[in-house]
Amino acid sequence: MGAGLLAGVFFAAQWHYGRQLPPVAAIRDIQMQVPLRVYTRDGKLIGEFGAERRAPMRYEQIPQRIIDAFLAAEDDRFFEHPGFDWKGLVRAGFVLMTTGQKSQGGSTITMQLARNVFLSPERSYVRKFKEILLAIKLEHELSKQEILETYLNKIFLGQRAYGVGAASLVYFGVEPDELSWAQAALLAGLPKAPSRDNPVSAPDRAKERRNYVLRRLRDLNKISELDYQAGIAEPVTLKFSLPLVEVDAHYVAEMARAEAVGRYGEAAYTGGYRVTTTIDSARQSVANRALRSALIAYDERHGWRGAETHLPERLLAETTLQKPSTLGLGAFLDSLPSAAGLVPAAVVSFDAGKLRLLSRSGLIELDPEDYKWAGLSPKKTVQRGDVLRVRRDGERWKLAELPEAQGALVALDPRDGSLVALVGGYDFLLNKYNRVLQAHRQVGSGFKPFLYTSAFQFGFTPASVVLDAPVVFDDANLESAWRPENYGGDFKGPMRLREALVLSRNLVSVRLLQAVGVDYARDFISRFGLPKDRMPRDLSMALGSGTFTPMEMARAYCALANSGFLIDPYFIDEISDSRGKQVFKAKPKIACPECAQMIVDSSGAAGKAAVAPASGASAANAPVAQPSGEGLAPRVVDARYVWMVDDILREVVTRGTAAQAKALGRGDIRGKTGTTNDETDAWFNGFTSQLVAITWVGFDQPQPLGRGEVGGKASLPMWMDFMRAALKGLPETVIPKPDSLVPVAVDPRSGHLVPSDTPGAVVENIPADRLQQAQTEALQAPREKSVGEDDLF
Repeated sequence: MGAGLLAGVFFAAQWHYGRQLPPVAAIRDIQMQVPLRVYTRDGKLIGEFGAERRAPMRYEQIPQRIIDAFLAAEDDRFFEHPGFDWKGLVRAGFVLMTTGQKSQGGSTITMQLARNVFLSPERSYVRKFKEILLAIKLEHELSKQEILETYLNKIFLGQRAYGVGAASLVYFGVEPDELSWAQAALLAGLPKAPSRDNPVSAPDRAKERRNYVLRRLRDLNKISELDYQAGIAEPVTLKFSLPLVEVDAHYVAEMARAEAVGRYGEAAYTGGYRVTTTIDSARQSVANRALRSALIAYDERHGWRGAETHLPERLLAETTLQKPSTLGLGAFLDSLPSAAGLVPAAVVSFDAGKLRLLSRSGLIELDPEDYKWAGLSPKKTVQRGDVLRVRRDGERWKLAELPEAQGALVALDPRDGSLVALVGGYDFLLNKYNRVLQAHRQVGSGFKPFLYTSAFQFGFTPASVVLDAPVVFDDANLESAWRPENYGGDFKGPMRLREALVLSRNLVSVRLLQAVGVDYARDFISRFGLPKDRMPRDLSMALGSGTFTPMEMARAYCALANSGFLIDPYFIDEISDSRGKQVFKAKPKIACPECAQMIVDSSGAAGKAAVAPASGASAANAPVAQPSGEGLAPRVVDARYVWMVDDILREVVTRGTAAQAKALGRGDIRGKTGTTNDETDAWFNGFTSQLVAITWVGFDQPQPLGRGEVGGKASLPMWMDFMRAALKGLPETVIPKPDSLVPVAVDPRSGHLVPSDTPGAVVENIPADRLQQAQTEALQAPREKSVGEDDLF
């Protein structure tokens, strides 16, 4: 009678509470809250975002050593019981009746999984009963291997690590299959009390718990006596580490994080998404070094600004030590802003030419050559306790300081717009402002190639002559007349446009814009993807007074590098979910000159008319050959005019304002320097047909960089350092000259056609359809006025 009543009560309770349990099938869809991880195109980690650290593994990937250790610690009868261990429950009940204390005994791995996944953490008899019921359901619908796999991937093991894969990396810095018996036992001892037995905060308790697991393994004959003795003798040595970022690309990682959150919301942080970017790890590393070297060089050219800070009095005594204490000087140095490669150190002494400093890792000695740039002397000295920065230069340490000027570098593949490298500032951890995407700065003479392209479409050629001489413009909107000047203040008189762009003559650019018209130029130049509303509607536009980001400039220069196609920059190649299923794949539009040529060739007269040269006010909107078909980028500029500008930019590098770049020893490099008023912004915009790279140096709050800090001095060295490595091993390639351009001999002073055997004549390439016009001009009056000559005074 009593037994029947008890059974009735049990089944009634089972029916009542069983209805409240979730379906077991949901366990197959458990989200492990795996963090978002971002990688380079070649598979190197550049960022991880998420509160929990996880590295899920399939059952067959989990080493037997780990399985044995966890079963020994938590549930040695796991493969035998039906989800609950009645012996353990009886044992726990006996403890409760005899001592009045609740025991943790009797909780199997299946029950722990049921509690951790589906139930609240409360400790009550009702929850325990639900736990048993759900464990039975789990065992009925899932295999033992599925249960164990889920448990070992989900169990919390301290230090934000969930699962054995993450814990192995976090505590020991190795993959799970590299763990020793002692290390596996330490991890297996953590589920019971991951905070109390944590080897980081409580190494003695962790060791005690580890040794208990090792004894259990020996008692269960999973390890030999020899393994047991070796295990308990092994010290608890941690290599506590976060998932290692293999490449410093924090700015790109942040871009990827924002994109993932935009697509998937907060689930991006827990859904195990893997974002593969287009970044090339080797080129990214080179870009980091190039930008930092350029900013350090700029800093050293402008002298040392003094100590960064000074130690508090209570820490001065520690500067006599050989190594700083963790809680004193070391902690103070650790609290200073982190900056890549710039290590904080406190002055110990400065005498007899030796500067001695104490860093977090120990004593550093600098010789006079290591701080020469700072001008330290008995009159300009440092005091004990001053905190400075030092940096590694090969085998030596050198004095440094946190840079005040900033920089940006972005590199794109002009064929499809893929982002190859991006550095948004000296160090993301020092300042998260991404100057490549967010800094709208005046671009200076880097804008001129687009103005010249518009002029070539309008009807000018590289042989056209424009006057380089003073000019004054009165504008009712200005307080005084505008008098643009060349850098250096000199004038060269009438000049061919080729020479004017090679030498970056400002006054020629102003007169050229005046000739083609501001509205015409704005309309045409917007084809390059430069926002029209940020181009001033006045003649100052010719000097690059418009404001654009380095990324916008990179996109525009891609159209020069790929023969006139407008690509869309992109930086995410693909995204996969936690199961490895691809959920996004980039489909960039490709710049295909061959495709455009085929369309023109096969379209007959109508197609050829579409690319006929235009002149005058309507030319800005003249159509160009458009590739048809999905996946092809639109051609926005006639290939002839692009080639004409490209050929001039070749000479900018060989004999113009960027002649330093000849040191790279390549014949396919093109580029244009850019400097704004008072040397406030310094740019270099350079490319080959395979890679476009833009570099910028300036202050976040615009102010002069200093006399002489032009694009060729402040920015070009950064570009060269990057391209020297980025182009290594790549063959030289140039965009082909269109057949419709014909070489002609011209007089270098007048720009008029002359017989090919004329002494001193130079060769220019002009559109074939303009040949007759050029011949007519050459036969007219002996001397025509240069463009702008009427402005002479």
